[in-house]
Amino acid sequence: MKKEGIEKDSRFGTVNFEKRKHSRFALNLPVEYWEVDKSKSHPSRAGNVSEGGMLLFCPEEIEIGKNLGLRLFIDSGLDFIAIDAFVEVVWADLPFGDKGEHRIGVKFTDISEKDVGHLKTFLDSLMDLRIKPKLDILPRLLSGLESKTSELPFRSPQKR
Repeated sequence: MKKEGIEKDSRFGTVNFEKRKHSRFALNLPVEYWEVDKSKSHPSRAGNVSEGGMLLFCPEEIEIGKNLGLRLFIDSGLDFIAIDAFVEVVWADLPFGDKGEHRIGVKFTDISEKDVGHLKTFLDSLMDLRIKPKLDILPRLLSGLESKTSELPFRSPQKR
């Protein structure tokens, strides 16, 4: 039943999970990009990266659907590696922050197997840095508590 003037919001009480194929990692990495039909490159930075694409902060507005070439610079631990790829702009946002940077989302359209390998290795190394939960804490705590409860001055009522 619908009350006058009040509409039921079908989204109320539901959870909207992201439907991403790849995990993304929040980073601040240097990027150089250029329009495919032009040779002049522009400096930029990546805000997050995944195997499927990345968030770029660009000094200029770039249209959705535009094809770009880019070079992402990552630290391999021993040296810097440049990953070259072609991307397509899939979304664009209004200018962001004090510098007026434009946020754009790009997806990889062409990247060599070698560079995919470098990117996966880099992202896997970030995954290894995440703290793994210690699942054995609770059983250890419980077993420690069981031995201590007999020493407590009070006890829960026992069934008779």
